[in-house]
Amino acid sequence: MNKQAKAGGEQAQVEKLLSQKNLAPRWYERFPRALPIGIFALTMAVTGLSVFAIENAETQRETAQLAQTAQSVASGIERRSNANAAYLRSGAALFATQQMVGGELFRAFIQQLHLDGNFVGSEGIGWAMRVERQDIPMVQDVMRRAGNASFSVHPLPGLDTPFAVPIMYLEPRNERNDRVIGFDMYSERTRRTAMQRAAAEGRPVASGRVVLMQERNGGDPGFLIYMPVYSVSDGGQSRTLRGFVYSPFDGQRFLQSAVNADRFEGVGIRLYDGAPVAANLLAETPQAAPSGRVVRREIDMAGRRWTLEVEAPSSAMLSMMSVMTLLFGLLVATLLLVLARLLTQQAVEDRIALAWFEQQSSIRNSLTRELNHRVKNTLANVLSIIALTRRRATDLESFADNLEGRIRALSATHDLLTQSEWGTTPVKLVIQAELAPYAQDAERHVEIEGPDVELAPNDALSLGLAIHELATNAAKYGALSIQAGKVRVWWEMAGEDRARIRWEESNGPRLNPEARRKRGFGTDLIEKIVAHELRNPVDLRFDESGVSCTLVIPVRRRGSFAIREGRPG
Repeated sequence: MNKQAKAGGEQAQVEKLLSQKNLAPRWYERFPRALPIGIFALTMAVTGLSVFAIENAETQRETAQLAQTAQSVASGIERRSNANAAYLRSGAALFATQQMVGGELFRAFIQQLHLDGNFVGSEGIGWAMRVERQDIPMVQDVMRRAGNASFSVHPLPGLDTPFAVPIMYLEPRNERNDRVIGFDMYSERTRRTAMQRAAAEGRPVASGRVVLMQERNGGDPGFLIYMPVYSVSDGGQSRTLRGFVYSPFDGQRFLQSAVNADRFEGVGIRLYDGAPVAANLLAETPQAAPSGRVVRREIDMAGRRWTLEVEAPSSAMLSMMSVMTLLFGLLVATLLLVLARLLTQQAVEDRIALAWFEQQSSIRNSLTRELNHRVKNTLANVLSIIALTRRRATDLESFADNLEGRIRALSATHDLLTQSEWGTTPVKLVIQAELAPYAQDAERHVEIEGPDVELAPNDALSLGLAIHELATNAAKYGALSIQAGKVRVWWEMAGEDRARIRWEESNGPRLNPEARRKRGFGTDLIEKIVAHELRNPVDLRFDESGVSCTLVIPVRRRGSFAIREGRPG
């Protein structure tokens, strides 16, 4: 007993805690997809920031590398131009000491440079002598007698130009360079401007963008570097311009000689004469896939400003590290999404299970109270039946038979209630259950009719007991005791919440006045117990034509007799 009491107390405590627990669903249970999607979005946002940081660092690295490449290329170009300028300075120093610069002297100078055909990106080294306009015929005659039979100064200077600067020699000797012998470079504005500046400053000066005379019908642009040669007289007080040592450069060849193409594969390199616009483009290296990431450097080459433009090659949208980070982040985000979805679903299911357990606990308590209520009512009915049967019984056998029949009537109705799980029970089923033994006899006439009406459990028990008493009385003394007798049971609605059930016997034995006045157990049972349970009076009559009984039964809504949930029965 102590163990049972202790277990009952613990169960009551658990049920109390369950009833006090707040079972309202949390926000992630009301929106089960919000949390997984939020975690997925947050993880992908962190992954996106990581990819952005990686790409930003990669861009900075590429920019630094590009700047380093630009500096390396600029240094190479400046070295090439400075090396050529050094050759021109040495030539100018040599020729300034000679009375005449002839072909043999010029070729000896070139051989002493030990270039071995490598003119560091230039077309060669040449000598252009200043010739007064009136001395042009004499110079042409001297050059022809020296072995250059086709030499002529072209174009001849105009009347407003006092002198010309024709090309006398250009090494190495080849078909391209032989085309320019005799060309008056002072006749062209870009070359003239560079020579004037070189003469004024006394140092190597590069010309602007020009097309070299070696090119036929135009061609790739290039430039020239001029170094003036002076003759000094009067003890160095005066000097006279004698001509220029110069080098012509094809822009494309010059850039290729200054840049190691294998080292800078894929990098776009462009050299401009001045501002980086298409009209000033001097040379460029081919680039298949431009990226738009450009670094510019200004170069001082022989006293002239050039612009070097280096463009990075096109690369993939994302680096390999970014792709791996993105894939890893997507994998982690997906796993977290699945895990969060499972946990959220589990939380929802746990909440539903907890609510179900609480509901079942409440239902169990209510069922216990309901069972107690119904057992008390049933035992009260049984005690009343036993008391009435004992008072009316003349011997033990009749007492046992009458009591057994009435208990069986209660049992039959209980079976119906059990089948309906103690819900509503149709009137027709209750009446058929009690009249089943008599309706199966072909010699007896039982008629049952009426609309579909559902009764509460207690009301069905009371109706079953009343029908049993009426049927038993009819089988012993009334219409069901003879072959010609007839019993008609019918019902109808007597209002929204009441049903009227009528029992009528006909063609049975005629009742004598003394029998009608005599009250038996069935009469008391119907008029007292049944009327009390149905909360309506019973109209029971014993006429000569047969017994008639009218019962008024309440038709209650389910809420008024369902599980009472703490309400008193």
